[in-house]
Amino acid sequence: MKLILPDRIAEAVEPRIAAAVPDCAIVHVDQKGAPDGDLADAEVLLRWWMSEEALGRILATAPKLRWLHTPSAGVDHVLLPEVLARDIIVTNSSGSNAIPIAEFVLMLMLGHAKRVRELAVLTPENAWEQAPKLRLDEIYERTALIIGLGHIGQEIARRAVAFGMRVLGSRRHPRPTPNVERVVGADGWRDLLPEADYVVIAAPLTNATRGMFDAAAFARMKRDAYFINIARGEIVETEALIAALRDGRIAGAALDALPQEPLPPDHPLWSAPNVWITPHICWSSPRMRDRVIDIFLENLRRYRAGEPLINVVDKAAGY
Repeated sequence: MKLILPDRIAEAVEPRIAAAVPDCAIVHVDQKGAPDGDLADAEVLLRWWMSEEALGRILATAPKLRWLHTPSAGVDHVLLPEVLARDIIVTNSSGSNAIPIAEFVLMLMLGHAKRVRELAVLTPENAWEQAPKLRLDEIYERTALIIGLGHIGQEIARRAVAFGMRVLGSRRHPRPTPNVERVVGADGWRDLLPEADYVVIAAPLTNATRGMFDAAAFARMKRDAYFINIARGEIVETEALIAALRDGRIAGAALDALPQEPLPPDHPLWSAPNVWITPHICWSSPRMRDRVIDIFLENLRRYRAGEPLINVVDKAAGY
């Protein structure tokens, strides 16, 4: 069996592959998808963070590829036409970044409630003068609506409940979910918007979710509700979000997923009121790489043994 391994991750994962599968031949590729050997008979690709163009170059020179694993949970940037057209199993690393993202979401909620950004810029000259103007709040007994109850959404729910929050949620196939009081499916989340103090987008980007959070959705939110997106910027209609912020339809927004990344300096989101923009960093953790490698190696063991793989992506559904 031959495996394609990006050189930027080779040092961390190659010794573990050699120990688990001693007879596995490895060809390295660089960030542009250029290999150091022949890919014609390669069966497996461990994709690392690379461009769609680089992935396309690899696919074009690996006609016998049967399995592609990505370190990300989202796969919208992996499901290229070549992947969809060929009989390639795609697996993702769903779950590897759920903990850091869930912690990040709670940080954003607390940041809003405790006015962290305003507190952070106080000076010795104005701190006590400004303090009476900063009306801090609690997240205790507030309601969080999590749109997307996959690994990430469930970890958010676990932490929100620990803070005494009430949690509502949605998933494609609704079923009872730990720490979630009520679970709805399809567009059922729209009916829950008037109850939510915090609305969190944690859904994958698919044809069904692209642009789904629109002006009508913002209109149903409470005026003091806070909007958080840690999924994909394209799930939200940007103009509708900007209008909601400028018109005071919502209390504010925290956005770690943007319509363009990097977000251009002149983009109107930067000047929208009560918006907290972070550079798609919620996943970051020194422990995530090891979790991704663990998932891949378990699947490599299963692949060699002819067992069903975990985290298999439904290419038609897009996640």
